[in-house]
Amino acid sequence: MAKIEVSIGIVAVLFCMSAHGQTVKVPLLDQTGAQTVLRAAEKTAQQRNAPSAIAVVDPAGDLLAFQRMDGVRLAGVDLAIGNARTAARLQRPTAEIEDSINQGRTAFVTAGVMALRGGAPIRVNGEIVGAVGVAGLSKETDTEIANTAASVLNPSSAIPQHN
Repeated sequence: MAKIEVSIGIVAVLFCMSAHGQTVKVPLLDQTGAQTVLRAAEKTAQQRNAPSAIAVVDPAGDLLAFQRMDGVRLAGVDLAIGNARTAARLQRPTAEIEDSINQGRTAFVTAGVMALRGGAPIRVNGEIVGAVGVAGLSKETDTEIANTAASVLNPSSAIPQHN
């Protein structure tokens, strides 16, 4: 009986040791990365003469950075944050959600998510590290600004790894 208990103990230790060796590094969007995305969105909005509210969030949808440009409608603040939060939590562009609703998937309306174009996940090395949301003059421009800003971070960006 003692032999079996010792064998089980050894196997348990081996499992614990191998789990330590399987740690995965996950990219983390820090304040520097969030500000880079925010500046890219603001620059794109200025180039298109499209004053916008811009929000950058982490993967959970919590706000990291925000900018409200002059001339933005007051509702733009909540819309930009909602777009970013939805894109982060659902891990896809909000344009897909709006399209799903327009194609009859109306359950999204009751899900408590933003169903308007203008949100895009931010990916680094294929991992979603956050999202950007934009609300300004038109859904097409908001989507374009968000997509441009979301793509500004590339794999060579200095984003810290979190174990």
